[in-house]
Amino acid sequence: MVLCSWFQVKKAFFALVANGVRAAPLWESKKQSFVGMLTITDFINILTRYYKSPMVQIYELEEHKIETWRELYLQETFKPLVHISPDASIFDAVYSLIKNKIHRLPVIDPVSGNALYILTHKRILKFLVDNELWPTQTEELGVGTYNNIAYIHPDTPLITALSVFTHRRVSALPVVDHHGKVVDIYSKFDVINLAAEKTYNNLDVTVTQALRHRSQYFEGVMKCNRLETLETIVDRIVKAEVHRLVVVDEESRIIGIVSLSDILQALVLTPKNN
Repeated sequence: MVLCSWFQVKKAFFALVANGVRAAPLWESKKQSFVGMLTITDFINILTRYYKSPMVQIYELEEHKIETWRELYLQETFKPLVHISPDASIFDAVYSLIKNKIHRLPVIDPVSGNALYILTHKRILKFLVDNELWPTQTEELGVGTYNNIAYIHPDTPLITALSVFTHRRVSALPVVDHHGKVVDIYSKFDVINLAAEKTYNNLDVTVTQALRHRSQYFEGVMKCNRLETLETIVDRIVKAEVHRLVVVDEESRIIGIVSLSDILQALVLTPKNN
């Protein structure tokens, strides 16, 4: 799916929901080229930037075109479209994803300029596992984030959670009770439900209330412990089709997070002698 930059922002996000995708390339007819990606992160940025109260409509989301939002947003930070050619290696793709801290990498034909497909961390990891292009020996897990972990509580206001996404640049937030135990997880993908149900005008609700509107069946938080091997971790992520595991202790208290980015960096980018 490709979106034109003159689409209304609201309709563009509805299109993402209707097609069951998390992002789409942006085409600008004036330049006759792809100029960026529209993602759930953009939706979160709009909400956190313009939300005032449940009584005030978010005009910028209702009326702005994508190109208007991009002009306002890019005044603060210009980020050209990061893409790759179909002839590039898996190493190049992983390096580009991690270096640029992005989750989707458009593959664009250099001759025609057409967007062929979009590479993600999950697709690359599944390819590596299916083709056994990763270390077959087991090894103790040495990747992940274990300090200054971003998390929220069940009673955290939704607008606060969205702000954490923006400032910490994370794709999911473990929901931790006041005893430190992991009870749920709120991801960027869950935010798109606000567009699907048109409930984005009230962001003062708690995270627990927002999670009641999940559009898909939720099996629970996928967890692991620090003693499990990298092979076990990868197998669990691939089978569960999730983007991260929450590392917990014996009492389900949060210790850290292991993400697809962490694993790909360990498997592909980290030198073997390290």
